[in-house]
Amino acid sequence: MQEKGTISINTENIFPIIKKFLYSDNEIFLRELVSNAVDAVQKLKRLSSLGHFSGEIGEPLVTVSFDAEKKTITISDNGLGMTAEEIKKYINQIAFSGATEFLDKFKDAQDAKELIGKFGLGFYSAFMVADTVEINTLSYQDGAEAARWTCDGSTQFEISAGDRATRGTDIILHVNQDSEEFLVNSKLYDILKKYCMFLPIPIKFGTKTEYVPDGVDEKGEEKTKEIEVDDIINNTHPIWTKSPSELKDDDYLAFYSELYPMTEPPLFWIHLNVDYPFNLTGVLYFPKVKNELELTRNKIKLFSRQVFITDEVKDIVPEFLMLLHGVIDSPDIPLNVSRSFLQADSNVKKINSYISRKVADKLGDLFKSDRKSYEEKWNEIGLFVKYGMISEEKFYDKAKDFALLVNTKKENYTLSEYHDKVEPLQTDKDSRIVYLYATDTNKQDSYIQNASKKGYDVLLMNSPIDSHFISSMERKLEKTSLKRVDSDVIDKLIAKNDAIESVLSKEQSDDIKSLFEKAISNTNMKVEVESLHPEDFPVFVTMDEFMRRMKEMAANGGGMGFYGAFPDNYKVAVNGNHKLISKILNAGSETEKTQLAKQAFDLAMLSQGMLTGAELTDFVNRSVNMLN
Repeated sequence: MQEKGTISINTENIFPIIKKFLYSDNEIFLRELVSNAVDAVQKLKRLSSLGHFSGEIGEPLVTVSFDAEKKTITISDNGLGMTAEEIKKYINQIAFSGATEFLDKFKDAQDAKELIGKFGLGFYSAFMVADTVEINTLSYQDGAEAARWTCDGSTQFEISAGDRATRGTDIILHVNQDSEEFLVNSKLYDILKKYCMFLPIPIKFGTKTEYVPDGVDEKGEEKTKEIEVDDIINNTHPIWTKSPSELKDDDYLAFYSELYPMTEPPLFWIHLNVDYPFNLTGVLYFPKVKNELELTRNKIKLFSRQVFITDEVKDIVPEFLMLLHGVIDSPDIPLNVSRSFLQADSNVKKINSYISRKVADKLGDLFKSDRKSYEEKWNEIGLFVKYGMISEEKFYDKAKDFALLVNTKKENYTLSEYHDKVEPLQTDKDSRIVYLYATDTNKQDSYIQNASKKGYDVLLMNSPIDSHFISSMERKLEKTSLKRVDSDVIDKLIAKNDAIESVLSKEQSDDIKSLFEKAISNTNMKVEVESLHPEDFPVFVTMDEFMRRMKEMAANGGGMGFYGAFPDNYKVAVNGNHKLISKILNAGSETEKTQLAKQAFDLAMLSQGMLTGAELTDFVNRSVNMLN
């Protein structure tokens, strides 16, 4: 038997198109061919279960091997096999999908949809790395004869008698000169582990050495012997294919270690399992990320029927959950013909919403069932929750009940609890509730203590996302402002009607202002004399809340270049009611007054960690001289 012919395609240039544009990475060929082999084995198992095949299936297996000398890579399976006529139909007529006919034939069989394969264009990915491709196959059908198909990358093919003696198919790639990198054991192994790690049929690649018991020696000690066994590279039943009721915590932790070796155990996980209105399974893990916003992205792997597709899942997974780890598997996510890029459609949007809702439900359940444990994890999961509240309205609506605000005393409050806590004392004269916050408890300690003396509470907002979260909260919460505790003197941050009268006359206030301006000699420091409580500090250095936020946004790439171009402008608030200010006014000489004013200012700078270099040295020397 021998036949020659022309492949049924619409253009002579199909192979250059395949090689250059259809697949984004030439290593995809191995994924496609192994996936096709797995499809062939699964179809045979299905035929047997439906009573359409009565022969022995044997142990389902796909084998990948290579011969560096002959420059060949072979993918073998013991699945359906093909007749010469089926080769013509499924291989030569690219536009016709063998899986489509298979599905039509057994459309009444339950789960038949799982059998849809990509045998067609997926097969032709072989020509990305091969000059010539052979198919050596024997169909499962009674009386079938082995057939061989050969093509050299043109539109010409040849069909002749094959020599395969057992049911199944061999795909033999004669690797081209540009692709000899694939004729290396480690290269093929890495690709198989990447794309085929969880395929449902065992994938054999080479052999490995194991040591097994071999009796005892003359001293009565156990002996072992070295044997070679097939190296099955995949886990055919990953946990996302199982029911949560079958699994224990150790199973989820072991799978996490399989996915991410040498990584800290996750905080907890969510098992996804839905079959309507789309099919989706998977497990998402909350890793211990803390403040590492960018370092752990792209750790969610997307699969389609256990075939790895990509770790670029930004369309499927909400942006705020891109820091999660784990796997998602769905046959309903539309892929382009190379299975490499997602195509957005309504299912993708539904899946995105579903994942967001499941995460919110899981977090809500954890909060309700064990608040203490939830609070202990908040330092790590808070990043996800805040990000989600900023970016997704529906998530915010759920998360507002389990999002936590943490104060400088390390106490935890929900949004409603915190509102009730601070409303009585921290409502200003305009009936606005003011939430005070700190970003660095060490640098801002004096301001925190000043607020505490008045009975005010101070939140800790020190994560990379908190500047955005603060702005978001102000938009969401009614008649509420958030002000950093060092952005002004405390009596102005929460202004009340009971203003403190100044002990200084207008002339004395002007003199003090002039003295401090002369002592500071910095145009970026605006001096104001305030009427504050006598026990407050004599001098405060603050930056206006609005200006500081604009500069922070500019520094974080927020596009506010206009504000980022401005120098740091500070306000120096001199407490006219403090006894040190009276001492400065009553000092003997102008030099002594200026020196005392400079010392008071430097003390305020020192309390903020803003006194450095030569200025710090001058302050120390001045302090020593004043003590002598």
